[in-house]
Amino acid sequence: MILFELLCAIVILKQHIEAVSSGNPIVNTKLGIMRGKAATDGDYNMFLGIPYAKVNKTYPFGPALPYPRFESTFDAYDDSAICPQTEEFNHTIVGTLDCLHINIYVPDSASAQNPLPVFVWIYGGSFRIGFAGRFLYGPSFLVRHDVIVVTFNYRVGPYGFMCLDIPEVPGNEGLKDQILALRWIKENIGAFGGDAAKVTISGNSGGGMSADFHLHYGKEDLFKRIILQSGVIAAITVGDGDPTAPLRIADQLNYTTNDVKDALSYLSTVNPHDVIAAAEEAGVTFSPCIEKEFTNANNYVTVHPLNLDVPRVKDIDVLIGFNNDEMSAVYSSMPDAVFAASDFVLSSINGIFDFGDNEERLTQMREIVTHFYFGDEDITAELRQQVTDMGSDFGVNHGTLRTVKKYLDNEVENMYLYVLSYSGERNFVKHRLNLTGGGAAHADEIGYLFDISYMEKPLTPDDQLIVDIMTYLWANLAKYGNPTPAVSELVPIEWPRVTKEKWHYIDINTELEVSTRPFHDRMAFLDLFFKKNEQFQRGYEPEQEPSSAQNFTDLD
Repeated sequence: MILFELLCAIVILKQHIEAVSSGNPIVNTKLGIMRGKAATDGDYNMFLGIPYAKVNKTYPFGPALPYPRFESTFDAYDDSAICPQTEEFNHTIVGTLDCLHINIYVPDSASAQNPLPVFVWIYGGSFRIGFAGRFLYGPSFLVRHDVIVVTFNYRVGPYGFMCLDIPEVPGNEGLKDQILALRWIKENIGAFGGDAAKVTISGNSGGGMSADFHLHYGKEDLFKRIILQSGVIAAITVGDGDPTAPLRIADQLNYTTNDVKDALSYLSTVNPHDVIAAAEEAGVTFSPCIEKEFTNANNYVTVHPLNLDVPRVKDIDVLIGFNNDEMSAVYSSMPDAVFAASDFVLSSINGIFDFGDNEERLTQMREIVTHFYFGDEDITAELRQQVTDMGSDFGVNHGTLRTVKKYLDNEVENMYLYVLSYSGERNFVKHRLNLTGGGAAHADEIGYLFDISYMEKPLTPDDQLIVDIMTYLWANLAKYGNPTPAVSELVPIEWPRVTKEKWHYIDINTELEVSTRPFHDRMAFLDLFFKKNEQFQRGYEPEQEPSSAQNFTDLD
């Protein structure tokens, strides 16, 4: 035994010498030795593509498995893995089931003596698409503020959000992948010079919703702070899933069966690209769901969030907000013919409310919403901005502010609210769709937090200012729990917390401004509208006592 330990020590020493001599950083974690590489765009090291879990390929729609300890040094050089999906840039089907990887970006200032706060990014993409690599999420803007930046992949689409009435696949495996990643971070980030007691989870859209899910349902101490960007549970419909999904996908692939487990067994043998294509052709969609509870199952989301308190938020530092023109990318480029043929009011209402057979009430509510947003005008292409406002309010804005109220009702003590109104050359969605005019659209802020690889033009002075402001504020939240611990030349104002008495928020633009209650008139209208129709919200259960996340089955 002594000889074996001596040999192991010699091997580790040899690997360390090789790493130092080659200029590559090396870290000894609980799971083995990782070799990274130095960045070329800043003073930090990169550890890319570290497996934190693995998909069970004999049953890829179910829980992921722990990744075994590395027997030799793992070369953490490659962040190109993507989980199966139709990616958004070329609309091609890509990805592999060997995708549950994590990327860690460590400033040179990190050490065991100087552990740094950890900023964890969860990508968005409507739970259908997304990946964690530097193609979109280059870390150089954030790591310069002395925070360790972590990104990771999780399963999306059928592999991540198949929700069935069987214990093997109750649903939400993508969220459970995220929990495995957060556990990995907590257990191993210290080896990289990170402070496991100062982990901030953050995300945009579906990533923000994911973080909100973990705040609502998680029971483990995996994070201290949370940043929700245009994404909260209240902004989506959390349903019961589609238990026929495997049958429909299999049938699309010419395998007909009435047995769900048989269909799953078949689909487990099919190339994931073919599964993704068949699901799209069959019109099957996937998103977080309320899981049917099973004994000894991997359950997580078993109660509708509308009926759930969030007691944990009292001890969590929160930064939350949205952009001032959220749905502009959807409606500004919509062809006139499609615009004229759409019933935007009805789709906005039906996305949140279910009036069942009460057609009279639905008609009345539709008229009320129409009159508020459009007066007596016909809804034509000339009213795109009004449609954008309504879509933004129903889809993002009011859900975010309902979440603010819910957190306040659950005695949150440290919460900061923002609205991004800046529109420049790095607005992510507008840049990708070649849109001009208007304010900040959904996901536009990503270009100011991350060094997106294909945005190669030098930053304009105003874009650089917004990059500096946003990364400074976001990193300060991760470091101190306060985005403005002190007034500075860059941010010459204090960002006040949201309280029950005053809903302060900061408007992020080249000139920072503190105000209260964003879009007050529109939000006040929707406050009354939701109060009037509370019992018709999808998932509302008036007879059920609010539950605590502490009662939920552990994932172990």
